[in-house]
Amino acid sequence: MIQKRHILFIGILLSSLLIIMTMDSCKKEKSFAEGNISLKFSTDTILFDTLFTTIGSSTYTLLVSNTENQRINISKIYLGDGVNSKFRINVDGISNHMHNDIEIAANDSMYIFVEVTIDPNSGTGPMLVTDSIIFETNGNIQDVDLIAYGRDAYFILPNLYINGLPPINIVAGEYVDTTWTNDKPIVIYGYAVVDSNATLRIEEGTEIYFHSNSGLWIYKGGCLKVMGSKDKPVIFQGDRPEAYYDDIPGQWDRIWINEGSIDNEINYAEIKNGFIGIQAELLQEDMGNQIIIKNTIIKNMSGVGILSRSHNIDAENLLISNCKQYNLALTLGGSYEFRHCTFANYWNYDIRKTPTVYINNYFKDGNDIVYPFDLQKANFINSIIYGSNSEEIVLDNNSQGGDFNFLFDHNLIRTENNTSDANLWISIIKNQNPDFKSNSTDYHLGDQSAAIGEGKSGVLPFIDLDGVSRDANTPDLGVYEFIP
Repeated sequence: MIQKRHILFIGILLSSLLIIMTMDSCKKEKSFAEGNISLKFSTDTILFDTLFTTIGSSTYTLLVSNTENQRINISKIYLGDGVNSKFRINVDGISNHMHNDIEIAANDSMYIFVEVTIDPNSGTGPMLVTDSIIFETNGNIQDVDLIAYGRDAYFILPNLYINGLPPINIVAGEYVDTTWTNDKPIVIYGYAVVDSNATLRIEEGTEIYFHSNSGLWIYKGGCLKVMGSKDKPVIFQGDRPEAYYDDIPGQWDRIWINEGSIDNEINYAEIKNGFIGIQAELLQEDMGNQIIIKNTIIKNMSGVGILSRSHNIDAENLLISNCKQYNLALTLGGSYEFRHCTFANYWNYDIRKTPTVYINNYFKDGNDIVYPFDLQKANFINSIIYGSNSEEIVLDNNSQGGDFNFLFDHNLIRTENNTSDANLWISIIKNQNPDFKSNSTDYHLGDQSAAIGEGKSGVLPFIDLDGVSRDANTPDLGVYEFIP
């Protein structure tokens, strides 16, 4: 009898547990929040900055939050234009135009990743592409708007692969005069090459965008003429025009100028966010080759603003700012003159151990053998050389090197060099505040600047980088004339 009661008790217990488990299971199946559910979004509109046609955008992230105390089931997440949408959404690692039955735990969130590619329309004007991400939860419909602006462009793609060289496309063949116009942006993949005895002219207002590791190469005997204007400068930058990339260095490689004619000229250009702004090298020590640089800005280089090797550069109204290694590296001798220039280096991505300006007159190989090169001249007149380091000018004159001729005439500089030799250092203002409007972005002079009224008269150019006339008797140092 006891045994029968024991068996009956166990049966009742098992039945009770089964009922409890069944009830619990039913509760779990019905644990989604019901009624009118509203999702919370990190933004109600995702705006993609101007993009080039055929090039995909950066990935934008949309945060979708469940503010309920129960988990929710989003029955549908989809693009309004469906399979025809120019946008792409990725939910839970799956890219599709529609996603069904997406769960979010109580008081939890999820990410949706959004991209867009705009098809070309063979036009020169901007294109507007719109769509929306639609969410259906318990019959409640919400959406997030998607907006993208696109531009058509000329694309220069590599078509020649030579062992030991980057992929190239010869855009100006031998003895050919080629002009790039400003009707559409130009997007370069690999290296665009100007061949021997060829000339590339770039019209005012032309925008040139380089893909990662790409550049412009002016080959031996070639010629570059950048013909910008104050109101329509020529722009060289990376091919990500979104606002996030406005000041990110290292997005492309360099403008590389080999031995060329004396007619290389860059006027009213903005060169930014690459590795080296201009690399000019002349390995035969023929000082007849020259680059004339006027009214130009070079900034945010992950390497060097201008790297010269035995070249001949004449520059005025040149502003170089914030480069990881040097703003200006004049190596293997050469011949240089800089008038009314500003070299400002407040690089802040990491620690910079190199000076703003570096000059030498030799090359040392791996066996420590020194090869001399003559520095015919390195003249800095009415200029500013300043930055965040205590020493911003290094004059590396090797005793086994060649001639080493330099002159600093009416300059504001930051240095620990001995500037007592009046034949080499004339009217020098040393380690006094240039009072830039912003060390990061704006190198106009503030009213406390030590550069105001300290320039040498009669030095070209007589207008500054903004087109403002300089004081005829006491001009200011640097690229900008102070305006009270």
